[in-house]
Amino acid sequence: MALNFEDIVSHPGLGAYIQAQARAMQQAYEGNPRASAVFATQQRWLMAHIGLALHFRRDPSDYRKEMTAARFVDVTVQHQVASRNTAHAFIKEMQHYHFIEVGRAGDDGRIRPLQVPAMTLEPLIGWVLIHLSTLDALDGGKRLETFQARPQMLAQLQPLVADGLISSVPVREPQQTFSLFTWLNNGGVVMDWLISGVDPANAANERIPTGILSVGDFARWLKLSRTHLARKLRDAETLGSVGWLGQRGHSVMWISNEFYGEYVTAQAVKLAIIDAAFAACQAQPAN
Repeated sequence: MALNFEDIVSHPGLGAYIQAQARAMQQAYEGNPRASAVFATQQRWLMAHIGLALHFRRDPSDYRKEMTAARFVDVTVQHQVASRNTAHAFIKEMQHYHFIEVGRAGDDGRIRPLQVPAMTLEPLIGWVLIHLSTLDALDGGKRLETFQARPQMLAQLQPLVADGLISSVPVREPQQTFSLFTWLNNGGVVMDWLISGVDPANAANERIPTGILSVGDFARWLKLSRTHLARKLRDAETLGSVGWLGQRGHSVMWISNEFYGEYVTAQAVKLAIIDAAFAACQAQPAN
């Protein structure tokens, strides 16, 4: 049986498991910053999942059911994830970096299907493995082992995850501080970095120390504008969500207990969606 949101968010060990997950996501970013950047803002993350779901649900034998730029844009706009212009720009960027490729024309020469090469799926597989590991840690399950034994499950799993993410109000409308960072370039990485430095034993504190000492070093590691990052941090500081134990920008940064709770809640929502999708795949016969 899949873990639901209440099961996950009330688990006594969740803080430690979420910290381990944040560190794993941080390592994934270090290993492939360009690919990780595709998932690094809320809007791009959802658009990527829409595109991948269209890829896995395509029917190569029917050119009318192939993934195309027009279909991607229509679905993105239908779910109010982005405007047509933003969706078109995302497709062009993905083509520029070879995350998607234009395939050969089918029976209708006007339709050019889009294809996802194997290298594009590698970061997705890593993302799935990280989250299945967290779910296994929560209940001692064997999801990771099952997935690794049935890698073809990805084609069933990802579209169900995408459906869950796109239809989730908490995912689409995150809480206030969390939303500040979800629209920042590499904002997801920023939050993972902050949480990775938090000692779960301090999670009940009103102000929770992180491992961040220098905004400049932080910005350089993230390949972000220091000015832009500092502006977002000031916005979060105004909300009382972050601050510094000493001089601003030159001492250990803290995050508020409320912001920490927002992050953990968002991870619990996402993990519940992934586990529901995984359970649905388990209920289907193996391909």
